[in-house]
Amino acid sequence: MTRPPLTLKGSERLKAELQRLKTEDRPQIIQAIATAREHGDLKENAEYHAAREQQSFCEGRIKELESTLSMAQVIDVVAVGAANPGKVVFGATVELEAVESGETITYQIVGDIEADIKHNRVAVSSPIARAMIGKEEGDVAVVQAPSGVREYEIVAVSYQ
Repeated sequence: MTRPPLTLKGSERLKAELQRLKTEDRPQIIQAIATAREHGDLKENAEYHAAREQQSFCEGRIKELESTLSMAQVIDVVAVGAANPGKVVFGATVELEAVESGETITYQIVGDIEADIKHNRVAVSSPIARAMIGKEEGDVAVVQAPSGVREYEIVAVSYQ
């Protein structure tokens, strides 16, 4: 069984979310269930059913996070970067320039569980990350996107 990779910062974010779920959200949901029970008949009590559904989602997320954190291989990006200066590896922050349009974008290559395109974190298993892994500054990464082939020049590689 392989251990999924996780950056140190990603691990800290997941631990913070787990802590919030356990110490803030869970007690609030328990209180909402208790309040809804006081209203009487549980069969037709929408507040009770909504609170129980919310509890189910919360407990599921807690179990998912605990499982992920216990199985993950936490990788210190700075240490990996020191061993591979200028090379695109797991955890690297890469500045890319589209060959056709000249548009620039920056991505960090992270584990699947912590990927978030809104924060420019792409999964190591994504097509763009796979195209960049092993390349160095100045190289061109060819990405097989659903809309066709795209080429990006690697402008800069950093490890944060």
